[in-house]
Formats: sequence, C-alpha cells, structure tokens
Amino acid sequence: MDQIEVLVDGFERVRGIVHSVLNGIGSPHLTFRADASANTVAWLVWHLSRVQDTQVADVAGLRELWLEDGWAERANLPIDHAATGYGQDPTDVAAVALPADLLVGYHDAVASRTITYLRNLTAVDLDRIVDESWNPPVTLGVRLVSILSDDLQHAGQASFVRGLAERAGLPE
Repeated sequence: MDQIEVLVDGFERVRGIVHSVLNGIGSPHLTFRADASANTVAWLVWHLSRVQDTQVADVAGLRELWLEDGWAERANLPIDHAATGYGQDPTDVAAVALPADLLVGYHDAVASRTITYLRNLTAVDLDRIVDESWNPPVTLGVRLVSILSDDLQHAGQASFVRGLAERAGLPE
C-alpha cells in the first residue's frame, strides 16, 4: 500500500465512523450535551466535515462545498456561513442542531471530493509546501495527516457522546 492509499483508507475510516454514529440517530441524541459547555454529536460531525472541506479545498485550489453546493443554505444555521467551528462558544455549538440526513449528505460530499483529490495525487505531491507560515513549512502530506487526525478525533468524540446519550436513556 502506498502513501496515497494509506490516506484514502484513513479518510474512508472517518466516513465509516460518521455513518455509524449517525445511523438511526434522532434529534435528542444529536443534540445531547454532557454539560452546558459540551459539544454535541451534530456539532462534532458538522465541524469535522467543515474542517475537511475547508482545508482540502484550500490545498486543492477549490471552493468549499459548504458554500459552493448550497449546504450552508440548506443548513440555515444562525451563524456565519464561513464558520468551521473554531472559536465557537456553547451558544454556537447548540445552534448546530442539524438533522442526521443533512450531516451524512454533507459529509459524504466532502469525503467523496477528498478521496477523488487524493487519488489524483502522487507521492511526490505530498512534499509540496502548502503553508510557509510555520517553521518548518508545512507540506501537503503533513497537512493531510493533520486533517485526518483532527477528523478521527472528532469522529471518536461523536461516537462517545452518542453513547453517553444512549446511557442517559434519551428517546431515539
């Protein structure tokens, strides 16, 4: 397995976790919070999808699907369309009360675009510098691993929060 296929496998694993977390989930579990400042399943999946969308679009020289394909309008969130979740407060987190079908649809669109982008790369492409503001400068490979790491962590958190909601006895 080469470097590109390892990355493809990693992003496919994120998609699998997202599908598992959202399968059959209802609003009470999507918006459950362990405490008043905790993230919800809906926010975590939205955020990990936004991060992947924003950062892959940046390195690929594309527009974000959230904005380009009308996902922001469909979601109709009371927050800035450009928001990705960074720096949001508990009120913003609560505002991301999206239905599972929208979250799955958006994540699948982002994941499909990511996989297509990856499959058009070569190992040499991974050494391309994509951010010179760091020391050392960030390569495409490092950026992709960073996105993947962040997404896997948030997908795991979403799975954990759903488990907490189930144990709390909330209705589906």
